Amino acid sequence: MLPDLTSELTFQTSRSSGPGGQNVNKVASRVEVWFSIENSALLTQEQKDLLLEKLAPRLNKEGFLHLASQEDRSQLANKELVVQKLYEVLEQALHRPKPRKKTRPSKAAVQKRLLSKQKQGQKKANRRFGGAAE
Repeated sequence: MLPDLTSELTFQTSRSSGPGGQNVNKVASRVEVWFSIENSALLTQEQKDLLLEKLAPRLNKEGFLHLASQEDRSQLANKELVVQKLYEVLEQALHRPKPRKKTRPSKAAVQKRLLSKQKQGQKKANRRFGGAAE
């Protein structure tokens, strides 16, 4: 559904606070991705409008969507993870739920429900009168 957006993504790396021991102090394994929805040439105007509306709380003042990953020791793995996260966020925002069709219960279902209520009421009425005789 979404085109390949990798050409429009801006990546930035930094030192991770995640797993890695001594490696954490030396290697920039944390990867951040920045994506400008408004300036995207690969998205349609309709997609842009929908994304801007649904992702408004996640956008900064300049209109960039920002995500980061530091789950893995490797920078490449974190880069793949953050791109995957970005696509998931975009796909979720673009998803339109199927409109609900109003339906009515069938006559048989209504009758069954009413019979069930009558039986339950009868059961309770029998308890009331049965308990007073004792």
